[in-house]
Amino acid sequence: MSRIVLTTIGSLGDLHPKIAIAIELRHRGHEVVFATHQEYQDRIETLGFEFHRMRPDNTALHDPQEMARMMDLKTGTEYVVRNWVCASLRETYADLMNAAQNADLIINGEGVLAARLVAEKLGIPWVLTVLQPLAFLSAKDASVAPGLPSIFQLPGLNVVAQSAIRQLAKVMTQSWVKPIHQLRQELGLPALKGNPLVDDKYSPHLVLAMFSSVLAKPQLDWPDKAMLTGFAFYDGSAGGQKLSPELVRFLNAGEPPIVFTLGSAAVMDPGRFYLESIQATQALNRRAVLLIGQNVPPDHLPDSIIAMRYAPYSQIFPSACAVVHQGGVGTTAQALRAGCPTLIVPYSHDQPDNASRVQRLGTSKTIPRKQYQAKRVIKELGELLENPKYAAQASQVGARIRSENGVKIACDAIEQQLHHA
Repeated sequence: MSRIVLTTIGSLGDLHPKIAIAIELRHRGHEVVFATHQEYQDRIETLGFEFHRMRPDNTALHDPQEMARMMDLKTGTEYVVRNWVCASLRETYADLMNAAQNADLIINGEGVLAARLVAEKLGIPWVLTVLQPLAFLSAKDASVAPGLPSIFQLPGLNVVAQSAIRQLAKVMTQSWVKPIHQLRQELGLPALKGNPLVDDKYSPHLVLAMFSSVLAKPQLDWPDKAMLTGFAFYDGSAGGQKLSPELVRFLNAGEPPIVFTLGSAAVMDPGRFYLESIQATQALNRRAVLLIGQNVPPDHLPDSIIAMRYAPYSQIFPSACAVVHQGGVGTTAQALRAGCPTLIVPYSHDQPDNASRVQRLGTSKTIPRKQYQAKRVIKELGELLENPKYAAQASQVGARIRSENGVKIACDAIEQQLHHA
């Protein structure tokens, strides 16, 4: 039996794939330890895993203004790296070093920049997990990268400009990562050859690309140790979480509804998303489920619309005629697996790129966040629901994703790495 430390920061979309892996690794006889935000302690310990608090705390989950800064389309990624990840780098390192004592392997998400330092200092292997194609910034695979000049977001020029995106990203983020280079020097670790956010972030042992091939296929400029696994699904259902009786009664009382959700992060900064969605739903004479998180439920909802704080996506999405969401990769994956047409309203980070990829699949349409108004929503949703090609294509893609087993492939690769180590 090996002791494995799983570490991640961010939203539930970042945490849930790690939980899926952890459950399978424990089933295979390994001891799995989590190091993550203190806000997730109850969730982790309820599943029976050892928990270690790892800073920074995810205070944005309860602070709409902070979440708005993190989710800003142009500056959100820089804010997260400078003011959250790198500002807490030493605390993250200390907390993770404590959790990783006697560990045989560290598995980390992209944002845990201290994980590599801890692994190198302790002399143990580490595995990097990436959840979305944008993480590779491949010159062979068109990406939409927020924060770069607008010319790089134009679909007609994107492929031509793609080879320059990685180099431009390195230049733009060079000053963001100075704390990483400084801490490496203080720890006596070798200097990095490149940028730890762009081209020198990959593990020499194993990189798990934990998304489906329907979003992106392996490219020649991916790192040598990269392995495409497919999505790793978890949303609470494995812990026994079910749809509420109230929601079940609503679903059984009429036609399949449109489900509106903003995931677990963007929902903290919804703006007029739910108000415009209600207007569009009524104009389309449709039923709807609003997943609103901790937001105050809208007043005077008609019987055709219900607002819930949360519902497991794997249970609610298959009952929907369409899903409207923010484009986080976890939400995107669940909607694709359910075979639902989607309307995506990307906020920041990987979401515009995810939206672009799903639209190219022929299962989705996209509305920029600033243009999300009832009139536009009515038009786009109307086409999604009335044109049968979207539902047909979504059904085919869903069948492909349901045939994949990302958790098994990822855990097989992890165990192979443990065997080599």
